[in-house]
Amino acid sequence: MAEILLSLTIIGVVAAITLPSLTGNINERTWNTQRKALYARFSQAIALMPALNGYGTLNDTEDTATETFITDGLSKVLKINNICDNDHLADCGIPDKIITIDGAASLSRDTNLKTLVNYNSAFQASYVTPDGYVFKYSQVNTKSAAFETANGESVVVFYNPNCKPSMGENSFYYSQSKMCANFVYDLNGTKGPNTVGKDIGFISALYPTDSVVVAPMPIKRSLTSSHYDLAKTCRTLDSESRVANVHEAISMFYNRDLLNNQNDIWTSTVYSGDLTRAWLVSSFLGYVQNWPRDRVGMVICVKR
Repeated sequence: MAEILLSLTIIGVVAAITLPSLTGNINERTWNTQRKALYARFSQAIALMPALNGYGTLNDTEDTATETFITDGLSKVLKINNICDNDHLADCGIPDKIITIDGAASLSRDTNLKTLVNYNSAFQASYVTPDGYVFKYSQVNTKSAAFETANGESVVVFYNPNCKPSMGENSFYYSQSKMCANFVYDLNGTKGPNTVGKDIGFISALYPTDSVVVAPMPIKRSLTSSHYDLAKTCRTLDSESRVANVHEAISMFYNRDLLNNQNDIWTSTVYSGDLTRAWLVSSFLGYVQNWPRDRVGMVICVKR
């Protein structure tokens, strides 16, 4: 009997040590599979829409833009079970708090997720340089709305009805006006852990026609490197890890507060006009510009 009790005790101790790790690994694989499937559905749906801009009314007294984008646009090409206006985000399973990727901060549903500018203040601002030059960003601000997919995901939407197409910019430009829609999704509603990089992620749609849809999933945010060492830096983290492309880096600017990041982000793209320079996105101001490749910048590696 004593030997049986000892064996059971040992089994219990081993189980207590290993089960949390096993459960965590299962959750990670489940979330990763769901994330890829959700991205595929969104990409296919947005490709079927004739254009992403121009939905709803947006003026000083009325803002129906985001809700109309969902009801009259997205719901025609994507299976949606429930749509919630700006005052009822909780009814679509949007959690009251979203924890940032580093666990150091959280975003509030009833504050940060209410409007595009509350979500990212750089969408409606200007910046004055020390020599007095004023940079103007996109001045759009819209209310958010939310929906639940047929597969049970909860999604809050930030929409820009005035989004602009790519003009083949090859020098310097602000990325704010390129965003048509930004989706922050929760794969399992309010169940938790409600943390970016786990059950929480984001998808961005740029350009009203010939849209580019990206869903970068960052796996690290505390690395710095010159552009020449980017690929090697990311490969040290994970076999699936890679450097973000330009559109993914722009998406990470849109969602900078989820990453708790206001640093410049290197991209994988070398500047065609000068191979000693590469494209970099400012997560503070939202500009896209080519910079010398030997400059050390923030590296945010992403999963495929």
